[in-house]
Amino acid sequence: MRSGARDGRPTRAGARPAGRRRARELAFRVAYQSDLTRDGYAATWRALRGEERLSADQRGLVEDVVGVLESRGGDVDAAVAAACAHWPLDRLAATDRSVLRTAVAELLARPGTPAPIVLDEAIEIARRYGSEESGAFVNGVLDQVARRLRPGELE
Repeated sequence: MRSGARDGRPTRAGARPAGRRRARELAFRVAYQSDLTRDGYAATWRALRGEERLSADQRGLVEDVVGVLESRGGDVDAAVAAACAHWPLDRLAATDRSVLRTAVAELLARPGTPAPIVLDEAIEIARRYGSEESGAFVNGVLDQVARRLRPGELE
């Protein structure tokens, strides 16, 4: 094993470096689909998880994020809303809202994962699935949220 993953965890030589990114994208898809269908996060995850081949680490990340979204969704939305005071959540693009929710849930669920990694990954997902401005918007919002939830980590 060698340390090569972006979050400092060991990876096997030749392993795809995008393991956790894949899990984060799947968590984003769960949040996005749940947002559009108005189904619960846990129900959406149950419907999707059989379609995905995931490692135990990937499955754990998705389940941690979905668990926080399901049990503390109001706290997650409150943190996002406080950071984008001039934009009500329902006025945000569904992709941006879903990226923000999953990143905030990960910040809450996984205190051992450094905040800068969670933010960088969320920004990349926003750039991939959102508009041209999504990366910068998500960066600005999550920077504020992370500074509140994890003081000192972004200094």
